[in-house]
Amino acid sequence: MHPLDRRGFLGASLAALAAAPAATAAAERLPVAPPPREVPMPGIDSLFLTYAQDPTRTVVVQWVGYPGVAPTVRHGRLTAFSWDGATPTATRPFGDSPWVVYRAELTGLVPGTEYLFRVDGHPRTYRFRTMPAKATDTFTFVSGGDCGVNAHAVANNILAAKQEPHFALIAGDLGYDNGTSARTALGFLKNYGQHMVDPQGRLIPLVTCLGNHEVKGGYARSRAAATYYFPLFDGLYPETSYAALDFGDYLSLVLLDTGHVSPVGGAQADWLGGALAARQDRPHLIVANHVPAYPSYRAPTGTGVMGLSGTGDGNRRYWCPLFERHNVDVVLEHHDHTFKRTHPLKDGRPDKNGVLYLGDGSWGMLRPPVSPEKRPYLASVGRAYHVSLHRLEGDRRFHVALDESGKVADVTATFGKRPARRG
Repeated sequence: MHPLDRRGFLGASLAALAAAPAATAAAERLPVAPPPREVPMPGIDSLFLTYAQDPTRTVVVQWVGYPGVAPTVRHGRLTAFSWDGATPTATRPFGDSPWVVYRAELTGLVPGTEYLFRVDGHPRTYRFRTMPAKATDTFTFVSGGDCGVNAHAVANNILAAKQEPHFALIAGDLGYDNGTSARTALGFLKNYGQHMVDPQGRLIPLVTCLGNHEVKGGYARSRAAATYYFPLFDGLYPETSYAALDFGDYLSLVLLDTGHVSPVGGAQADWLGGALAARQDRPHLIVANHVPAYPSYRAPTGTGVMGLSGTGDGNRRYWCPLFERHNVDVVLEHHDHTFKRTHPLKDGRPDKNGVLYLGDGSWGMLRPPVSPEKRPYLASVGRAYHVSLHRLEGDRRFHVALDESGKVADVTATFGKRPARRG
């Protein structure tokens, strides 16, 4: 990394860490408080934003509540303000609970624009921003996995929000509901809705993919076993448990299922090859999944939970050659509850033209990592609750790991597109 680029990014990041939350007249910030010991009844305080289509022009408003009259969501641009959009909400069952998911997708939005919205019948006005229109517009997002509903997860929510990210990507094991506890799933949403509000009062949209702790039994189960996950996120995953989310023509997130509902090989691998081939020339092509191809705690060899030769064996067999062939820039993976960064890897070995893997899921859960001396594919590891902050500038990507206290644990960067592997 060029030292000036690193210094500038770190300066911006640390300044954001020090920034005090600021309420605005347009959209007040929710107060910071520890998570409740008992999750109260559902309502508008579980409201959060997500995406089902292009985030430059759409956003989805969702919350969990008791069945009732579905209200209208009204929105308008922050400047020259008027309520110029009205979207009815639809409802769907929230798994086997007595509650329902309320959903309204706001469409026809202007890229790179700040909006206000409110839900009819509720006094609060909320604020959000759409994603920028072009790759030349600098933006940030945060990522991680394995959150839970404990105090460490809340602390990292607060830390992440201070970075003013455009969105958060949490790749599996959100609240650890295991497909059996609606209250745990709701507790995650309440923590997220309360704390993932940036210093300008903007809600931070949530992008997710499936982990084992969203599913009854964890692996090789039916879609119905992800009891509370798909009622919240089937806008992006209407039929499969994997998807691609395209941000204009400059960023694609490819979101995968590491064997929880869909096998790693077979139809998912076939889809992945086509999805990556269609997007390999995007300035930024990023993959996210839960179980890592290159674990930092669990063994990559031996008997694995999916009946394969070790943790991530299916990923390495079916997916990693596709990542290398189709110019994937970085893979975000989780599940092991550590901080890790690999070397750029090709065929599992360090190579300057290989793929970078970042992880390993310690937003709210923690384990001791294995040392790089014992796992030569690892470049850096640490035992720390952490979130990753990603800054994308044109065709450049900066990745910073921040531990729970806000300390910078690691920095790396990638530039442009590496030579794609052919054949």
